[in-house]
Amino acid sequence: MYVGFSAAYSPLKIGTSHFILGWSFKMNGVAQAIDLSQLPKLPRFGHKKVSKIFTVGLPLICITFSLILISGVAYYLRRKWKFAEVLEEWELAYGPQRFKYKDLYIATKGFREQELLGGGGFGRVYKGVLPTNRVEVAVKKVSHHARQGMRGFIAEIISIGRLHHRNLVPLLGYCRRKGELLLVYEFTSDGSLDRFLFNQPKCSLNWNQRFRVIKGVASALLHLHEEWEQVVIHRDVKASNVLLDGELNGRLGDFGLARLYDHGTLPQTTHVAGSFGYLAPEYGRSGRATTKTDVYAFGAFLLEVAYGRRAIDPRAVPEESIILVDWVFLCWKEGDILQAVDQKLGAEYVKEEAELVLKLGLLCSHSEANLRPSMRQVLLYLEGSVALPDLSSLAMKGSAVGFDVSTDKCFSHSVADYLLSDGR
Repeated sequence: MYVGFSAAYSPLKIGTSHFILGWSFKMNGVAQAIDLSQLPKLPRFGHKKVSKIFTVGLPLICITFSLILISGVAYYLRRKWKFAEVLEEWELAYGPQRFKYKDLYIATKGFREQELLGGGGFGRVYKGVLPTNRVEVAVKKVSHHARQGMRGFIAEIISIGRLHHRNLVPLLGYCRRKGELLLVYEFTSDGSLDRFLFNQPKCSLNWNQRFRVIKGVASALLHLHEEWEQVVIHRDVKASNVLLDGELNGRLGDFGLARLYDHGTLPQTTHVAGSFGYLAPEYGRSGRATTKTDVYAFGAFLLEVAYGRRAIDPRAVPEESIILVDWVFLCWKEGDILQAVDQKLGAEYVKEEAELVLKLGLLCSHSEANLRPSMRQVLLYLEGSVALPDLSSLAMKGSAVGFDVSTDKCFSHSVADYLLSDGR
């Protein structure tokens, strides 16, 4: 007996294929049943069916990965640009005094408005907490627009950072970006003095507190002018640059305009910088800042603290009191200088001290620099160690002690511009 398989031939050209997947045969009996589950699969014909994972999923994965990669690179470049700094080789020596912009950005929460402590014509000040050591700082952003002499200016800033005095706000360091300079100071809890003096403050200082602040700032200026290794001209003495600590002690800060020179030498001429109402007449003419120009500004500061008003206030009433030094001078001429004491104090002040502060403010604001006292003399007057000279013997004539329109037309014109611009 022969057992075999046969297949039919297809006349079509497509061809046919025949496969035996399994077979069961037995002679003389019933063949064993075939278990279909055990049979092999038919071989595949034609193109292999591609899974949707490859046709749809893989391209989506590639596109998603590419977008993530591009976004990551863009994010990196944006952060690198955001935190970019200007760092020149000569600045490497100032490592400990130079802060990373990224740290200052994080400290001030991106310099957001909620962290703003104050601002003016020379920059805005933000509160911050350094991420590296959790120290509270005040960060001032100053626009410099690639100013010439930046190397010398930074060197002076670093030098000033070595100053230590109980009535000075320590300058901790700086950071420099394109078109922007950031100065980092120690933070003082109670903010600036002007918040306690001007525009109907919620909390006003009593006379004893004001007098202590005055003596503290005078002591700080004496240290800058005479007691340190170099002469430091602050150039921006005013109430808004005096900060108060937790015990309401006055501390002079903001050295962004300060200049240094050696003892026994003459200061160089510079661009006139400062605030109207605090600029000495000779400074506007010569461009040379000296210790006596600081004394002049301190005189305006004395009058601010005693009267509770800014040195120039376009909205002041009466009109004669728009320029504070002229108003106090007029009160002195009329024999009632205590009329210039802050009315918020009522009768709660020491008359002798108030009269001393007002008269000393006029003396420091004298239009003749050589007739102004030094800061050492100022401190002696304030402490009562030396009697204040009689003002009538010091050629204090005319209606303008510090703004003499007959001899300083250029400076008076600047003041007029300030008033016409509504004090901005």
